[in-house]
Amino acid sequence: METTKSAADQLANPAKKLKIEQKTIGTHNGAFHADEALAVYLLRLTPTYKDSPVVRSRDPPTLEACDIIVDVTGVCDHTKHFDHHQRTFTETFSDKHVTRLSSAGLIYKYFGKEIISLKTDIDVNDPRVEILYQKLYTEFIEAIDANDNGISAFPTSAGAPAFSEKGITLPSMVGSLNPRWNETITDEISNSQFEKASKLMGDVFVDKLDYYSKAWLPAREIVVNAVKKRFETDPSGKVVNLGISCPWKEHLFSVEEEEGIKGETLYALYSDGKGWRIQAVSISKDSFENRKGLPEKWRGVRDEDLSTLTGIDGCVFVHASGFIGGNKTYEGALEMATRAVAE
Repeated sequence: METTKSAADQLANPAKKLKIEQKTIGTHNGAFHADEALAVYLLRLTPTYKDSPVVRSRDPPTLEACDIIVDVTGVCDHTKHFDHHQRTFTETFSDKHVTRLSSAGLIYKYFGKEIISLKTDIDVNDPRVEILYQKLYTEFIEAIDANDNGISAFPTSAGAPAFSEKGITLPSMVGSLNPRWNETITDEISNSQFEKASKLMGDVFVDKLDYYSKAWLPAREIVVNAVKKRFETDPSGKVVNLGISCPWKEHLFSVEEEEGIKGETLYALYSDGKGWRIQAVSISKDSFENRKGLPEKWRGVRDEDLSTLTGIDGCVFVHASGFIGGNKTYEGALEMATRAVAE
């Protein structure tokens, strides 16, 4: 049996446990992986399990003495037991996902909204929490679930990868923190290394939540507002004014989908700090092909030559590929967009 010292003391001394009133988290001993390392960290982000000691064991009575158990026992009841190894387990994050959950995904599914609300100071019922909840699963947690369940991101028919990425993935970094086969392994060493692994995974999660809540989400709100006001920007409704430069493409595609206007936006306007840009919307987030590029005859022309050609004051440039252009003023950029829509 393997336990942390503080957890073992509490289990051996019920009076001390009651006095401290500190709940314990149980998981398996031996080799550890990214999923339970993250699951433990996530639990510790909640008020219920804040600073909770971890009991690492495979002894059933020892584990059952814990308040919550992850990644072991072969039981998932969504209250105390959160294991995914049993053959009958088929749970996914939602109907939109096919990846079977690991212990990380399980804990995130049932505690994630609470964690996001606490870390961002946004009410748990605020729609923004749901947006962040879905985003963090899709962009981070799901990959941990897939890795632990042995699911490849690419089908085997795709052939061998061009290079090995095992050394730079989070699961591999967690794996390397396990005690080495040819060194003396003690409970103290193993538990200490597990705590390092849990912190590694948790720090990445917190950093991602911080980015998505403080940078990604505000950009989405800018796009949402721009789409709502698109007819105020231009009667065609095909031009959005973002106001400032921000990561907008991904958000535009998702907002269009939500609003039932998929594919309708042609150009986005935003200030670059010195002037204004008009950028064509691509056919997909990662594509270089545009829904409608800027007019062919404008491409590669600059400054006064471009203003003379277009009859629009303040023109700065249009890229040779027609995906972006510039003007000294908002009014000039908007006129370029209006003309481009009409041509």
